[in-house]
Amino acid sequence: MFLVVFRNRKRADIDATAYSRDAEVMEQLAAQQPGYLGFKSYTAEDGEVIALSEWADEDAALAWRRVAHHAEMQGKGRSEYYESYTLFAGTPTRVHHFRRDET
Repeated sequence: MFLVVFRNRKRADIDATAYSRDAEVMEQLAAQQPGYLGFKSYTAEDGEVIALSEWADEDAALAWRRVAHHAEMQGKGRSEYYESYTLFAGTPTRVHHFRRDET
């Protein structure tokens, strides 16, 4: 498993409707990529967002980064949507699981 964590703050003046539409298109496009495992996004009370995408391996995540429409949207994000962001990517060094129904 390879994880990409996208921590961001959106600009106060963004077109929220356009952002939501673009984000939905990107999520649908990512889901069609080989090695895609899942995506979730969480918004904190202060507006910070953590978006987590899971990939089968690093090669799959890197291939997604190179998809032309995704690369175009990254540029649009920097110019129109984001105040700031940090991206973390890697293979987890430790994974623990718990499921109540397995105890």
